[in-house]
Amino acid sequence: MTQQLLAQTYQPHPAGPAADSLTLSYEDRFFRRKRLRTDGGQMVLVDLAQVTSLDHGGALEVADGTLIAIQAAPEPLLQVTGDALPRLAWHIGNRHTPCQIEADRLLIQRDKVIHTMLAHLGADVVEVIEPFTPEGGAYGHGRTHSHEHGASTHTHPHGSGDAGHDTEHDHAH
Repeated sequence: MTQQLLAQTYQPHPAGPAADSLTLSYEDRFFRRKRLRTDGGQMVLVDLAQVTSLDHGGALEVADGTLIAIQAAPEPLLQVTGDALPRLAWHIGNRHTPCQIEADRLLIQRDKVIHTMLAHLGADVVEVIEPFTPEGGAYGHGRTHSHEHGASTHTHPHGSGDAGHDTEHDHAH
């Protein structure tokens, strides 16, 4: 029987090579505590101090110092291209939609309503399957939920993995 590893530290910019990897979708890379099987078949219990967004290229550190690389899994996305890419990016961001921004295209998770809106705005929208590594957000903390940036309070959804917490919080738009 193989011993289960325990990882309690996340390194966004690991200093050394990884011994194994975890390939996870965007939604699956956001949690505090989870039991996972590495790509090499080893069981690991991830028990972080707080809910964390694990980014592609980061690593979990096991108790003995071993690193487990985080890799973005290929997943169903929409590739958005067009002549007015900055304008299209603005509309995507205005809807709090995670977006991977590249020089000649945008990648977002598949959503029929957003797809229709973008096509109406003149975008070329194509379904693709690729790893998804969206931008971390204006305040550099990705998709965490305890943040304050102003005096307005409102509620909005944060995806299916809300980890059982209250989605009402303060920040300005």
